[in-house]
Amino acid sequence: MYIATLGPSGNNHELIAKRYLTKRGSGEGSVTLFTQFEDAFQALLAGQVSHVLQCTAHPAHSDCVGRYMHRVFPVDTFIAGSKPLALIAQRAITQPTQVALQPATRYYTDLTECIEIIEAPTTVAVAEGLLAGRYEAGICAAEVLEQAPNQLRLMQSLGPALDTWVMFATTPLPASSSLRLEADT
Repeated sequence: MYIATLGPSGNNHELIAKRYLTKRGSGEGSVTLFTQFEDAFQALLAGQVSHVLQCTAHPAHSDCVGRYMHRVFPVDTFIAGSKPLALIAQRAITQPTQVALQPATRYYTDLTECIEIIEAPTTVAVAEGLLAGRYEAGICAAEVLEQAPNQLRLMQSLGPALDTWVMFATTPLPASSSLRLEADT
């Protein structure tokens, strides 16, 4: 099984793809990371990978379902938890007024005290910005605290996000599959 999904390395798409290979793919195969889903789906259509994994919370999900209809098919779906997330701030800033986040995480906690919300493409980018001192606060994987305990502090633990994931392939499931719910005829 050769899975394409969204990068960068260290994000939840990679984490869940590797979990999938271990639990449902006999541990064999590989994960290829793409910077955008369109490229991953094109690689699937070109036969360069066997599957594409996508989180349904990703903003590109509905566009991909429509764009590749009749050529790419959902063949598995499941629920999986992300890395534990947290609202993290620069230790030197008592009350942050700006917060960086990946748009899907916008409502994971109350941010009404923040004057400025900065959208980043991934939670990995938020972590990198926090470590570089570009952001006062951000929502990202809690593990970033371990990389800079003297620079960063925990504002709020958010735990893992439970998301629905879809695996796509170029061959549809048979009508008899237990994953398909067809209308009575």
